[in-house]
Amino acid sequence: MKSKKRFKRLLLLFMGFLLVFAMGCDKEDDIDIANTFKDSRDGRIYRTVTIDDQVWMAENLAFKPSGGNYWAYGNLNAYVETYGYLYDWQTALDVCPAEWRLPADAEWTQLIGFLGGEDVAGGKLKATGTIEAGTGLWHAPNTGATNETGFTALPGGGRYHNGAFGSLGSYGIWWSATELDAGKALYLSLGYNRSDVYRNNYDKGNGFAVRCLRD
Repeated sequence: MKSKKRFKRLLLLFMGFLLVFAMGCDKEDDIDIANTFKDSRDGRIYRTVTIDDQVWMAENLAFKPSGGNYWAYGNLNAYVETYGYLYDWQTALDVCPAEWRLPADAEWTQLIGFLGGEDVAGGKLKATGTIEAGTGLWHAPNTGATNETGFTALPGGGRYHNGAFGSLGSYGIWWSATELDAGKALYLSLGYNRSDVYRNNYDKGNGFAVRCLRD
């Protein structure tokens, strides 16, 4: 009799585990961080992540084109492996590999909306850890960072039209394919002391990072 009761308890525990596991799987159905992509142009392999119905590169683009304007942060090639290149807007439009593209502002908006809106999406996109604690690449406090999407946004800073580099460790800045006018285009920014997403426009001659979106 005791063995039967014990068996029933074990069976109930097992069924409860399966239920929790299934619920967890359902919650993550729209986020898949298990894939990679190889850029045939230079052989570089990028991690990719599927969020909702969008497939993003989970790393900044680090392709060195034959033309256009692009820079390693501080003109130091050692930064490229981690942060990719910084491209001016015109170069960013054409630098993604075949079957990938620079996302339009509307596609960034879709991503942000799926993650709960501008007030919280930044934390879900940012890599965790801080420079001060020796656990990451963002300056403290790296507000709200969970990286629950696997997007792993890093603070690669930017290169400004006056030739100065800035914000490494504090801000990540990415171009969109959407222009405001002849001289400016829209971008997205995440900060070390914010969990929100900031969007604005800037001079197309600035150098910002590129995250490619699959066609």
